[in-house]
Amino acid sequence: MVARNGTHKVTIEPVTRVEGHGKVTIVLDEKRRVQQARLHIVEFRGFERFIQGRPYWEIPVLVQRLCGICPVSHHLAAAKAVDRIVGGENLTPTAEKMRRLMHYGQMFQSHALHFFHLCSPDLLFGFGADPAIRNVIGVAAKYPELAVQGVMMRKFGQEVIRLTAGKKIHGTGAIPGGINKNLSIAERDFLLKDLDQMVTWSRGALKIAKDYTVEHLKDLAPFGSFDSNHLSIVRQDGAMDLYHGNLRAIDAAGNKIFDQVDYQKYDQYIAEEVRPWSYMKFPFIRSLGPQDGWYRVGPLARLNTADFIDTPEAETARKEFKAVTHGKPNNITMAYHWARMIELLHAIEKIKDLLHDADLQGEDLVVRGQRRSEAVGVVEAPRGTLFHHYRVNENDQVTMANLIVSTTNNNEPMNRAVRKVAEDHLSGVEITEGLLNHVEVAIRAYDPCLSCATHALGRMPMIVELYDCRGQLLDRKSRGSMDA
Repeated sequence: MVARNGTHKVTIEPVTRVEGHGKVTIVLDEKRRVQQARLHIVEFRGFERFIQGRPYWEIPVLVQRLCGICPVSHHLAAAKAVDRIVGGENLTPTAEKMRRLMHYGQMFQSHALHFFHLCSPDLLFGFGADPAIRNVIGVAAKYPELAVQGVMMRKFGQEVIRLTAGKKIHGTGAIPGGINKNLSIAERDFLLKDLDQMVTWSRGALKIAKDYTVEHLKDLAPFGSFDSNHLSIVRQDGAMDLYHGNLRAIDAAGNKIFDQVDYQKYDQYIAEEVRPWSYMKFPFIRSLGPQDGWYRVGPLARLNTADFIDTPEAETARKEFKAVTHGKPNNITMAYHWARMIELLHAIEKIKDLLHDADLQGEDLVVRGQRRSEAVGVVEAPRGTLFHHYRVNENDQVTMANLIVSTTNNNEPMNRAVRKVAEDHLSGVEITEGLLNHVEVAIRAYDPCLSCATHALGRMPMIVELYDCRGQLLDRKSRGSMDA
């Protein structure tokens, strides 16, 4: 679209090969230089509002309806919060290990889905390849073995979820203070029969991601990249822990901004900003303010914040990953894929250890303690740190819910990546579909879950805009407010 002042507006809608619906708008000046580039989420979900009034024990099952891709993450984050409501946060060994197994199954299937089905077409065919082949069907046609691996690895992760949560999607395994089933010997053996193959395929996926990144490092290093802060939970000894830990944030040079913060106090360290052009919130570190306090989460951030990984093959891979930046934090956006495959290998190593742990057959499943009226649950979801915060009244009803999902934490970085790629690749040139896909490639590196991220706090405004035939805005009316 060409406006009267000579500017051009380019729209990418929808953003493809991501979970959920979004679009990108890029405004070019009269010399076709990028003036503005933004990622917009065009769907809306109101979970923070409509779970109010529901009994707290429904929440772990209810909130996972946010998403069909990462429901386990919401299930467990909510369950961890509800554990504290009933005073049952000190789980039995069987309950904690069953939840961890569920969580690693989720991590494994989600990472496999993203790598093989969503991002591999870009890596295998090139960012500017013909869109007719730059998709999962094209991968299946030219690389059938990889396509099969992706399907079978996701299937294995979903079977882990089914046997721990009761269903592959939207399970019920985690309940207040524990779990509702253990893992039988027969169920364990069912998973063990495919385990060695999953380990082998995970090593292969990691090699693909590593080799691609190293071989193309000169081009990938500046692609949508920038210095940033990083945030995740870590274990007390500094190890990466995807299920439980304390909050750690570092800056772009690796200096700790805060460390070993109890996530029950997250709101003393993390704040959220609302901007008028987006229904997604923009989190930031309070001590740094909204201008400098934004941060990245997810596989890249977790490898930057952790001191080590407690499984041997993933730890070896982490050291190789860190060597690329000489031990300093890796701020290369496209390195997310390499980091994600290190986590894939870590997840299958953890699953292997857990399947050989006799505690999974234990029968002590639930604990109770002192009742609370407010609690926070946090896990590391596949896409990054996930916060669930609830208040409950004396009638056991939820009175307040605040969810900061992984993609919301990455909102500012994704917008910066979009602008960086747009400035580097779209300014002053003839814009082609292949060049526009470069913008999508940068977004896909974060593996965003747009459905999860679109829950505005407050009333959703209604906006009506009237344009003339030349695309000039004639009038604009709105009702309601994002910050009401």
